[in-house]
Amino acid sequence: MSKDPKKTAQTAQDQSNLDPFEIDFLPQFEQGRGPRDAFVNEHGVVIGDHEYESDNSPLEQWTAETDPEVMAGDEWVHPYKDIGFQSAENRDYFEKGIVPQSGIFTHPDKDVSFEPGEASSTRKKDEAEA
Repeated sequence: MSKDPKKTAQTAQDQSNLDPFEIDFLPQFEQGRGPRDAFVNEHGVVIGDHEYESDNSPLEQWTAETDPEVMAGDEWVHPYKDIGFQSAENRDYFEKGIVPQSGIFTHPDKDVSFEPGEASSTRKKDEAEA
């Protein structure tokens, strides 16, 4: 099986234009994603420049009283340059359109399919057998 040299050269050129943390998104995943360039979030922290130490970052000012929620949300994740895009599952999805299989994060003996505060079906069964 021979590869099309034109296509291989174009793919290599496309890949070389990517930031080290970027992947080659399929067109349907690029629409409405947000900025490609680095941006400053509402806390004054530059997101997407690969400089992870910033004077304004809560990580640099962390105390026992700091609420971790202050660093939650989309404003802390670059829409194109996030290290999480490099995982095999994310690359398959965003570059090839392969939907992740469900159940890959299940635990063989933990039932997490019930509401908080409600006894699990496994626990009820175990108690009934005791």
